Amino acid sequence: MDFKNLITFIHVAELNSFTKAGETLGFSQSTVSFQIKQLESELNTQLFERINHTVVLTEKGREVLNYAHLISKLTQELQENIQDGKAIAGHIRVAMADSLCTSMLREGFAAFREKYPDITLKIIAAGTEEMFRLINHNETDIILTLDNHIYNAEYVIAKEEKVGVHFVAGSNSSLRSKERISVRKLVQQPFILTEKGMSYRRLMDEKLAELSLEVQPILEIGSADLICTLVEQNIGVSFLPDYVTAKAVKEGKLFYLDVADFQIEVWKQLLYHRDKWVSPQMESVLQYCIDTEFTSANQEYGTDVYLS
Repeated sequence: MDFKNLITFIHVAELNSFTKAGETLGFSQSTVSFQIKQLESELNTQLFERINHTVVLTEKGREVLNYAHLISKLTQELQENIQDGKAIAGHIRVAMADSLCTSMLREGFAAFREKYPDITLKIIAAGTEEMFRLINHNETDIILTLDNHIYNAEYVIAKEEKVGVHFVAGSNSSLRSKERISVRKLVQQPFILTEKGMSYRRLMDEKLAELSLEVQPILEIGSADLICTLVEQNIGVSFLPDYVTAKAVKEGKLFYLDVADFQIEVWKQLLYHRDKWVSPQMESVLQYCIDTEFTSANQEYGTDVYLS
């Protein structure tokens, strides 16, 4: 069996396209088609269904893809073991919620670069819906969501944990004197929020809509850290995840509002597509994301699926 045919098969499966696989590998479409036909002939099975210019793996194709990934990984490990000192290199794309970008790059990126100088990263800030569009079209390798808990067999959960989220106000806010505040009174306050439709903001809006309520923010901006700073200056209140506000709360610059009958469950999840081959460079980035974005490998809600 020609190893090149397996590599071509992996690319066609991940890109769902003979043409795109050829462009990536530097082959013509006819060469890609010939290699896939050779592989199908050797295995005596159809690997793809070709319907109306779409390419979809058959059930047997999915089985073969698992073996192809394993063979490719073992081959690369063999090459790395034989060539002592060979560095892990490659380009990895990570799509994530905007509010997670700062913590990921602030904590440990220098150490990551020192350990893996030949790995380059592209960070894509996106909403959850856009993240899944990107990963389904192989336009990103890893996604880090901050949203409802996602259950889908199409994706592998490398790590997950439940995230606390609260309404917050500045230390000098008049709301501090109130032990508990109703949602109806709270929405009358000036709000500073992330963009509409983005992760925890969307969840808050959906919960308010259930109560026939709506917030009209005085400012919408993507940076959660900047929102935190503005709230500290008592310009308005906000709704933010605890990992953004915890330091300011501890220092007494912010405080959590006790809001009656308003609970939202938010999860941070690190995922990749089940058909994606986890290369050594991708494995390194997955571990980096876990080390910087998750509080503990033994978190009460944490689950290691990939790194076992």
